[in-house]
Amino acid sequence: MTFHDPKTEEDAEKAPPLLLQAAKKSTSIVPVWFMRQAGRALPEYRAIRGTGSILKAVEIPDLAAEITLQPVKRYGVDAAVLYSDIMVPLKGIGLPIEILPNKGPYLAEPIRTIEDLDRIRIEDLEVPYVLETIRILKRELSVPLLGFAGAPFTVASYLIEGGPSKNFEATKALMLGYPQFWHQLMQRLTDLSISFLKAQIEAGADAIQLFDSWAGSLAPRHYQKYVLDYSKAVFDAIKPYRIPTIHFGVGTASLIPLMADSGADVLGLDWRVEIDQVVDATNGALAIQGNLDPTACLLPFDEVKKEAEMVLKSASRAPGYIFNLGHGVLPSTDPEILRRLVEFVHEHGRGIISAQKDRRRAEGSIR
Repeated sequence: MTFHDPKTEEDAEKAPPLLLQAAKKSTSIVPVWFMRQAGRALPEYRAIRGTGSILKAVEIPDLAAEITLQPVKRYGVDAAVLYSDIMVPLKGIGLPIEILPNKGPYLAEPIRTIEDLDRIRIEDLEVPYVLETIRILKRELSVPLLGFAGAPFTVASYLIEGGPSKNFEATKALMLGYPQFWHQLMQRLTDLSISFLKAQIEAGADAIQLFDSWAGSLAPRHYQKYVLDYSKAVFDAIKPYRIPTIHFGVGTASLIPLMADSGADVLGLDWRVEIDQVVDATNGALAIQGNLDPTACLLPFDEVKKEAEMVLKSASRAPGYIFNLGHGVLPSTDPEILRRLVEFVHEHGRGIISAQKDRRRAEGSIR
């Protein structure tokens, strides 16, 4: 794929407030978006999605664009999230990856030998349907568009295991026992992530999120030695484009100080860690995104508000803040709960954060 010159500093200054401000500093209104905001929780999604794999659906730009737009219209969120999947670039280089119902990604012949590396041909990446979807959305959207990719480790785990895994036995065995193979694989997947993200940005994506969903399975010393440099390389390659970047992982509380060194502007958190503790652990160096437990959205709305308020209070010392869930929207979530949650955070989020700051100041604990 051919790439063009990144945005200039003047171009970057024209970016929408959510992306330009919340990734760097506090905003007058707390912005909100949800991971998996486009999906099975929406009846309008179920009505048009049809059957078959998401990998087929994303190949229909008009359909993918409409699905991307649905939660923006329904919830009033501050960003659209491209309807896609982290497996898309693997299919885009010709790997016979599938996504099976109720199981997830599946590769019949996993990548486990040096010879298998020849199957990962970055130069073959072709995802024209993704780029056309972005172009359609840029004509329709009044909010920023977030693109995304899987981080090299998470993508590697699917390729090595052949699908989802609880313990990542094959992945860790190759990582620790065959480091030469591991580093070659990770370099190829880093190049793939970079190419896929650059293509999205050049088509019009306003910000990107790198998902390292399974990095939390690693010991910090292994993450630092075998993974971190590759995530850094992805963010370094995107930096010239001057758009906000977000790094998200699941179960990564022990990795927070290391992930903060990845080069991302924003650190996305799951619900297992308190935001104020992360601010301490990172010396307030990054903006924060998160981290309401998705299951909280299954409660009556008065309880949802209480949980959201606790999250907002915990974010009072973050240098920049984006409200989100700690992982994806659950399919059984009532869409009206999410709409009211967005409204609540917009109307009361900044006031709750400011009041918590005042409380800390009065107690002498604010920095």
